[in-house]
Amino acid sequence: MSAMRLTLSLVFFLLLPSAGWGVIEVYDFENAGQEARFEQLTAELRCPKCQNQNIAASNAPIAEDMREQVYQRIRAGQSDDEIVGAMVERFGEFVRYRPPLRMETALLWFGPAFLAVVGLVLVFVVVRRSQRRTSASLSTDERARVDSLLDENSTGERAAVQAHHDGR
Repeated sequence: MSAMRLTLSLVFFLLLPSAGWGVIEVYDFENAGQEARFEQLTAELRCPKCQNQNIAASNAPIAEDMREQVYQRIRAGQSDDEIVGAMVERFGEFVRYRPPLRMETALLWFGPAFLAVVGLVLVFVVVRRSQRRTSASLSTDERARVDSLLDENSTGERAAVQAHHDGR
């Protein structure tokens, strides 16, 4: 029985540190409007470390810091534009999932479409070139030579088949 207690105690102490892994941040807001703004802003801002996750869903330390900053700025009475502006100033346009259309962000908006068009043009050119190569026709002399070779081959095959058949 003491071995069982020792084993259970060991398992308990090994699992004890994992209790802190699921820490949930709790923010106190003055009203439901502030909380809704917080949820909206943290869903719209991208985590600089995770890159494909918003700061609301990220567990990265930088995302935790950004959530805290958003919370503090909401409590201080800043507008959504001021908060997003401060995040962009600190981390760059990358933190926005939908950056505004400006000269600096034109590549983000039009780059994928441009690359798709270039890819389609390349596919079209390659297909056209391969069709031209295969559609080259033979001259009459070349056609006659091919026909004679095929006739010789088929005559030789017929003779071989006949010899095999007669040998039985």
